[in-house]
Amino acid sequence: MPDHPFPLAVVGATTWGTTLAVLAARGGAPVRLLCRTPDEADALRRTGEHTRRLPGVPFPDTLSVEHDPAKALSETHLVIVAVPSDRFRQNVGGIAEHVPKDAVVLSVTKGLELPAGLRMSEVWSQEMPGHPPGCFAVLSGPNLAGEVIAGKPAVTVVAASDEGSRSLVQDALMSPAFRVYTSDDVVGVEMGGSLKNIIALAAGIADGMDVGDNAKAALITRGLNEIGRLGIAAGAQLMTFAGLAGLGDVMATCSSPLSRNRRVGEELARGRSLPDILTDMGAVAEGINTAVAALEIAERLDVDMPITRLMSQVLFEGLPAADCIPVLMERPPRSEW
Repeated sequence: MPDHPFPLAVVGATTWGTTLAVLAARGGAPVRLLCRTPDEADALRRTGEHTRRLPGVPFPDTLSVEHDPAKALSETHLVIVAVPSDRFRQNVGGIAEHVPKDAVVLSVTKGLELPAGLRMSEVWSQEMPGHPPGCFAVLSGPNLAGEVIAGKPAVTVVAASDEGSRSLVQDALMSPAFRVYTSDDVVGVEMGGSLKNIIALAAGIADGMDVGDNAKAALITRGLNEIGRLGIAAGAQLMTFAGLAGLGDVMATCSSPLSRNRRVGEELARGRSLPDILTDMGAVAEGINTAVAALEIAERLDVDMPITRLMSQVLFEGLPAADCIPVLMERPPRSEW
């Protein structure tokens, strides 16, 4: 394992990608932030910050901005991919030939690929078949970018099948305000980080309808149970859903005003259309596509997901958000477990 700080690259000048690039650079690591276009890279170099995503956050001296994958990824030990799930395959395919053979590739994307509901590690294995499987890692947890970049205490978890890969990511991102735990449950960390966005949509609807704390707590608890069932059926470990990538992420995303998915649900409850909400946000809410992908996986694995099904009906079938709570409350009685 290389000594820290070592060179690393971040693919995607998204809010989370830029946050992690700044975080690692603040720790003294040489960081290259790979942008989509020369124009985007020039704008970030000129301003010395990401004025649209993270205004007022200056880039450390050790952070450079690139648009050429070959230059950005040359001799890096860690490549962080921080792009939306619907552009993940395109981005990984575009960088595959430039990623050093022994570099760890870390996904921080919290979503599933349509139409089959593939996890990002499954997309990697298709787009980078020659890369050692143990060099793939995933990261998730209660990590609202606005709080992390402000230096507020936060905790996350990185999962990989190889202990050395887990440790490398831990060394690269650990700081006094950002604590990194490790796990070998790649499936669980990916599924928890992706599926919690669906529950955040539902929690936002609950907030928008002002149903009260009792109802919202019940919704979140049953939602965690629901996504845990699907994760376990897909091969995840039960305890992962009681940890940072499960319960921790659900709590943060379902309660914070910084959560995009929660905000979408809240606006839907107020009667606004999904296209109008997304236009105003100007950002991706992964829970929307994830609801579709999760139902595809659930059908394949024969898992009942009533909350996810309702979210899909609200998002794509015209079901009024106000109908969700009555539908859930009127389900047939059953044992909790």
